[in-house]
Amino acid sequence: MSLVDTPRANQLHIGIFGKRNSGKSSLINALTNQEVALVSDIAGTTTDPVYKSMEIYGIGPCVFIDTAGFDDVGELGQLRIDKTKKAIEKINIALMVFSDIDVTEELEWIRILKQSKIPIIAILNKVDILKNIDEIYESVKRNCDLIPIIVSAKAKTGMEKIREEILRLLPEDYEIKSITGSLANFGDTVLLVMPQDIQAPKGRLILPQVQTIRDLLDKKCIVISSTVDNLDQALSSMKNPPNLIITDSQVFKTVYDKKPHESMLTSFSVLFANYKGDLKFFAESASAIERLSEKSRVLIAEACTHAPLSEDIGREKIPNMLRKKFGEKLTIDVISGSDFLEDLSSYDIIIHCGACMFNRKYVMSRIERAKSQGVPMTNYGVAIAYLSGILDKINLY
Repeated sequence: MSLVDTPRANQLHIGIFGKRNSGKSSLINALTNQEVALVSDIAGTTTDPVYKSMEIYGIGPCVFIDTAGFDDVGELGQLRIDKTKKAIEKINIALMVFSDIDVTEELEWIRILKQSKIPIIAILNKVDILKNIDEIYESVKRNCDLIPIIVSAKAKTGMEKIREEILRLLPEDYEIKSITGSLANFGDTVLLVMPQDIQAPKGRLILPQVQTIRDLLDKKCIVISSTVDNLDQALSSMKNPPNLIITDSQVFKTVYDKKPHESMLTSFSVLFANYKGDLKFFAESASAIERLSEKSRVLIAEACTHAPLSEDIGREKIPNMLRKKFGEKLTIDVISGSDFLEDLSSYDIIIHCGACMFNRKYVMSRIERAKSQGVPMTNYGVAIAYLSGILDKINLY
């Protein structure tokens, strides 16, 4: 799998942390052997976190996140630091760059990273110009309880040791798992009921469908695609019922009513709930929908930032289903992109999209925030299945 056919959400996210002008950007350039990041002798050149997808030999497609120096100053500096903290929610491995004896500020960020259970690789950079390498090495080892790798990003020395350490610290769940899991096995026949609305632009498929098809082809499955209006014809053209039907969540009930008894049924959104998040928690949380009333508050969370469309599932269809069941006065707020709230306690339930644009680490950080505040959280497909009365009849795993 190469960089060009691996969506960013499925790539290893490596965060680069350190003080201003410690050589973070130079380190990215040395690791990737390309001029990826802007390098300057002026402290504070990197402002917002910079995301860059690159390929590293032996590791594969990665996203490097070049963060602002955490010793930044002033009001603007604090904003930059706040954005660096938000970037932590997406990171799988952290590279902490040291370049002086005082490690007070690094210690605070190490504490934050450890709270998020992110493996840390300590790097002592600028070995070619620093005069007190031994003292810095001992300070990092003694105060941070880390053994730094000594490198020169400028001379590109020590890069192989960093690569080896990244491989050693790869998260256990980093290995890309199957989107369809145990629902589709080698050689199965799978029928896809594809979305056919304004959100699926003419001439192309949206990412969850593309990734699911690729997953099924890797399993040597026979993949047949149809739209819901051709579902009867598609089923009648098949010699045997499909082993699995994967549908657009918006037509869950229609497809369920027509599917052969022996065919399993799930949706693209439900598959991604398991692939990117905690499907068991999503399914358990769905029961909170039944406890809603006109006085309740619901948060709809979208991964994508886009202009609202007339058939938008998160802004139109799910809110309409909820208000039809619980009344027009039900409060429904919608957020998109990375604008997830710190305080979720005022909401009775969160309904999240399939999160095809986020990596699993980031989705799980949102789930953990909801859990810690005692707020139920489910997913578009799971919520629609529950509201349609078929959640206990579809196949989740």
